[in-house]
Amino acid sequence: MEIEWDNNKAAANLLKHKIDFEDAKNIFLDSNCLEREDKRDYNETRIQVIGIVNQVVLLVVYTKRNGRYRIISARRANKNERRQYYQSQT
Repeated sequence: MEIEWDNNKAAANLLKHKIDFEDAKNIFLDSNCLEREDKRDYNETRIQVIGIVNQVVLLVVYTKRNGRYRIISARRANKNERRQYYQSQT
């Protein structure tokens, strides 16, 4: 699996959310992660994935471009998203 991102977007995300895309890419290693399609219109399909990275539940948004996973944003999951993640584990 090839994972990429825009370096300017990654820097902005790090400032805003304190999550480094280099760490966020590890969400794909969580075999229990949840994926759902983002229904908003971005002229491309975007997927939200909720999973654990470094013992923190994150929400990462990505799209697939040219066979690669392109990270768009990453942040700590909110209370509802954490609940969804943990409920899916039972």
